[in-house]
Amino acid sequence: MPFYYNDVKEDYVMNFILSILYVYVLIYTFYMLILALRNLKDGPFFIEKKYSMYDGVKNNFAVIIYSHNNRESLENLVKQLKMQDYPLGNFKVYAVLDNCNDGSEKIFEKDRFVHVLNIQDVGTLGKTQAVNMLLESIRNDSLIDSYVFIDGTRSIETDFLTLANVSMKKYDAVTGELLIDRANLDILDKIKAVYKKYIANFFKQARTLCSLATTIDSGLFIIRKSVVDELEEIDFKDINQELEYSLQLSKTGHKCVYNPNIRSYAYGQDCSFKNPRLTKRFMLFGENIPNLKTTRLTFIEHVFSLLNPNFWLLLFSYALLISYSYNYQFIVKCKTVIFSAIILLAVFGLSLVNAKLKPREICLLLFHPFYSICHIIKNFPLVRMLLSKLGASGDKEADKLTIEATVLTKNGDRPCKLEFISTENGLAKIRFTYRNKKYTTNSHLRMIDALQQLKSKMNDYGQVLKICSCCSKFTTEVDGSTNMLKGQCHNDYPSPLLAQSRPTLIWNSCSCFEPAVINSFIEELAREVENQKG
Repeated sequence: MPFYYNDVKEDYVMNFILSILYVYVLIYTFYMLILALRNLKDGPFFIEKKYSMYDGVKNNFAVIIYSHNNRESLENLVKQLKMQDYPLGNFKVYAVLDNCNDGSEKIFEKDRFVHVLNIQDVGTLGKTQAVNMLLESIRNDSLIDSYVFIDGTRSIETDFLTLANVSMKKYDAVTGELLIDRANLDILDKIKAVYKKYIANFFKQARTLCSLATTIDSGLFIIRKSVVDELEEIDFKDINQELEYSLQLSKTGHKCVYNPNIRSYAYGQDCSFKNPRLTKRFMLFGENIPNLKTTRLTFIEHVFSLLNPNFWLLLFSYALLISYSYNYQFIVKCKTVIFSAIILLAVFGLSLVNAKLKPREICLLLFHPFYSICHIIKNFPLVRMLLSKLGASGDKEADKLTIEATVLTKNGDRPCKLEFISTENGLAKIRFTYRNKKYTTNSHLRMIDALQQLKSKMNDYGQVLKICSCCSKFTTEVDGSTNMLKGQCHNDYPSPLLAQSRPTLIWNSCSCFEPAVINSFIEELAREVENQKG
């Protein structure tokens, strides 16, 4: 009798848990169905764009550009702002140059159209701190109605501000569509870029049409000045903080919405494809449970949307529910569970139509679940520990110098990071970080050899590091040291009257950089060594 009682109790517990799971995936299935059906009628966006030129009420915008070593794209963006069909008297342009060493400030030497905040000699502050410094200086400007935050890597169309003006009549905070040039991306980044497009064209657009909130994109974000004054500052540190700031906007009744009419363009290499961490979403959900005692249904829904399942959770859940309902008594019949799964599958197909994806993009999108599961497995604590131990078995790092540098690409200058590493075995290597990618050279006897390997690798991709050792005005100094980090700069700047060259280090940089012919550094080194022998 006790064994029978225990079996019944276990069956009851299992049935109860799976019942909750079925309710959870069923709610999400109908949520997806509502979004897909609502997104079929996106006429409001078309009408808004068609009649945007006839709006007589004009907002006074403060367009704030954040840039860190993006000279070429920044210059292009400023030109596009000058070509706007919006009245010049109704917007001002501010450029925040965050520790730029690519000569970005020279663009505005004789340009009164742009108000510049040039941050130097304090390191790179980051977008949040740098932009908040500017906001503090213009906070008392009563003529400003709204802020337009845009990255210096973006480009826009001539009707950008006109469409932003129409959107700000109805909402307090708006984010727009990002069109990504995927030409120079590898296959993984192309998959992530297509997924980003799918999320924007389906989820974000449908949520806006359903009067729901969406997550901000600090690369292009428009918000009323009164809202920023109320919240006191902005927080654009990373994708996790953007999610938290979006919840804060919903909580205070100033939800952010998505508007596909407000477009910006960027090269794929200038985009971040990161998603908020799962742990961050759970943490925010737990923190906001006490705040659910409110009448703001938009905020309540926004909080519960943090629990949205991914592909693998849905697949596992429906497989488990179908198997259990087929073999055991359940709250619904197995046919009902299968019918729910078929509805979700049909809704996904409809969402692809909503997202306006091309056949090739759909194929790339279908690979995203496999990428995501590999990413999840890689970040499991046990797997991370094993990977770190495998890495520890190699050459351990004894000392490291981190330098913020600039890389010259086919699409202009882009910020990057260099780590000059000395190992415990007395070897040298360099780690190059560009956006979300890292490349580490092999361990070499000399640092210049590691640098040569990195330069050759980058040359294969048509990229050049803008540091002294890659400059045509640089010659190395054979001082007897192993790594030979010193050199001489023969540039005329700051004055051609200087009679002698100036000492420098291989990782230094300046705004007068002129790329050297590949391998010239090694050839120069060989010549100087031979001269010394002679």
